[in-house]
Amino acid sequence: MRVRLGIGLFRYLLLVLVSFALAAYAGVQLLKGDALGVALWFVGAALLHDLVLLPLYSVTDRAAQFLFGGRPATPVRPRKPSVNYVRVPAFVSGLLLLVWWPLILRQVGHYTAGTGLPADVFLGRWLLITAALFAASAAALTVRMWLASGPRRRAARHQRKARSATK
Repeated sequence: MRVRLGIGLFRYLLLVLVSFALAAYAGVQLLKGDALGVALWFVGAALLHDLVLLPLYSVTDRAAQFLFGGRPATPVRPRKPSVNYVRVPAFVSGLLLLVWWPLILRQVGHYTAGTGLPADVFLGRWLLITAALFAASAAALTVRMWLASGPRRRAARHQRKARSATK
């Protein structure tokens, strides 16, 4: 347990118990108002996630794995899937969209007084952040592939020198 988590079993159990207590407190506070509405919303969100969103992003992830699968694994070098260079920026972009969707989709106008920004700037900024995330991820993938090709480039250079020396 210490190797996998970096903490001992007692600390792990204490952390789990504290998180359950915090979740129970939040649930009690949430259900104080409209318990039926909250329960319906929770069941509806679970059904929407399990019946619509989970299959949708599972199929999307499988397609991304097929397209960006990376090199096959060997005993010496484990597989490093390139699909993670698509997963991470997509996840962060989706999380930003989930948190800020009313502003991004211009569905609330009363935030102008709170933010000091007009409602039409959030979509453009979210798109710029998404583009920057994918560009940074593509740059990281390019650097990784270039560094991984270093031994092959040196071997090819050695072969060229050996061929030219024998001629």
